[in-house]
Amino acid sequence: MEQRISFVTLGVRDLVASRRFYVDGLRWVPELEVEGEVLMFRAGPLLVLSLWDRGHFEREVGTLADTTGILPITLAHNVSTPELVDAVLAEARAAGASEVAEGVQREWGGYTGYFADPDGFRWEVAWNPGPVGQLVFPPVADTT
Repeated sequence: MEQRISFVTLGVRDLVASRRFYVDGLRWVPELEVEGEVLMFRAGPLLVLSLWDRGHFEREVGTLADTTGILPITLAHNVSTPELVDAVLAEARAAGASEVAEGVQREWGGYTGYFADPDGFRWEVAWNPGPVGQLVFPPVADTT
């Protein structure tokens, strides 16, 4: 098996609310939309984020765990400066993010904050100056 991820699929309670947040609020453009069932976004060159209605998700994947508290997964969006962390967090808040943890300087040298989508999935917005951070950041276009 190749070392890569092709899809990240999240089972969501209210696909309409998720659409409103991601499409109307964050201005993401869907690659595929099946009303009442699934919403898919290109999230990278070889990566798709799929938001799947929980009922359809459960019928295919199996019974979902009943949990409380924060789900044990985060999604991350890396940016090129600490200031952009704050700007993306403000954009998420304006889009209706249910919770926003302001950006803070981390002991490992980066600057990060979090927001939650309508289902409580946590998104980390990060400026990571280290080598691993550079692995996931899009290359800067040469303007010379």
